[in-house]
Amino acid sequence: MCALLVAASGGPVAVWGKTTNLFSSPQNPEFSSATLSEPELDRQKPQKQAEILLERAVSRSAGTPNQIEAQIESRIDAWRGKLQWDAQLGDLTTVALNSNSQSVRASAIEVQLAAYGLTKTESTVDALVRQADSRDHQQKIWALWALGLLGNRGVEPDRVVQVLAAHLKDAGKNSDEGKNKGGQNEEDARRWAVEGLALVGTTSTIAPLLETMRNDPSPMVRENAACSLAASGMLTPEQRLIAVPQLINYSADPALDAQTRSWAFRALADITKQHLPNDSEAWRNWYQTSVASDQFDRAKVLTGH
Repeated sequence: MCALLVAASGGPVAVWGKTTNLFSSPQNPEFSSATLSEPELDRQKPQKQAEILLERAVSRSAGTPNQIEAQIESRIDAWRGKLQWDAQLGDLTTVALNSNSQSVRASAIEVQLAAYGLTKTESTVDALVRQADSRDHQQKIWALWALGLLGNRGVEPDRVVQVLAAHLKDAGKNSDEGKNKGGQNEEDARRWAVEGLALVGTTSTIAPLLETMRNDPSPMVRENAACSLAASGMLTPEQRLIAVPQLINYSADPALDAQTRSWAFRALADITKQHLPNDSEAWRNWYQTSVASDQFDRAKVLTGH
């Protein structure tokens, strides 16, 4: 499984491995969130409301994901500027961003925007675009992540994708700090640009993610791009299928290193739920006989079964 971890600072760390124990639902010792009534919930402070509703979302203990997302959406404006981004909220957001439910992932994004105090407006995007060019590395990478959050919620997504894709090509080139650290910060900025694209979740993000997976000089950035195509981020299962032909090509590309080709095979398995050997011809034959001929059972991909 490919997963996205969000630290208490709000930053992403993509990992590819076993995550079952890590993503077990956090427990709130003070409340039974499943039984707390609406009036009781309304009497809690905004921080506690956000924690309870996120816990409900990730545990699915009260209502459907869509219902819980609606509850969060109705409170977002009242929470903005009143939430503190701490370890508890970070843990809950991590679990929610890795949920199988798109609605739960969307709820995590809404809560994070509220905790950051960011309004979903064009002017906020303007400010973040400027900040993404900052010489301060921490400000830069935070802005790249935040742009992805806003793009996902429909705030200038096309512009956000263009900005993030541009940073994949030249991230950090104007950063004195990045130069002093021998390009380390440039690599880190590209990683955050990849995670921002993954958050946006539009079909237009697939091409730059595929290009990054193949061509970025950093193995870490290439792996993050592969994870974003395979399972993490906000692409739908149907959107991920669009990347399959190119991933098959990558798996057979002698110009790529063995590790990148192995990530292509992992991504193919995660996207399609097929258990095929790491053999490019086997995958190509399967695609031509099943997907291209429209015999592939997309329902299995959508449900995960």
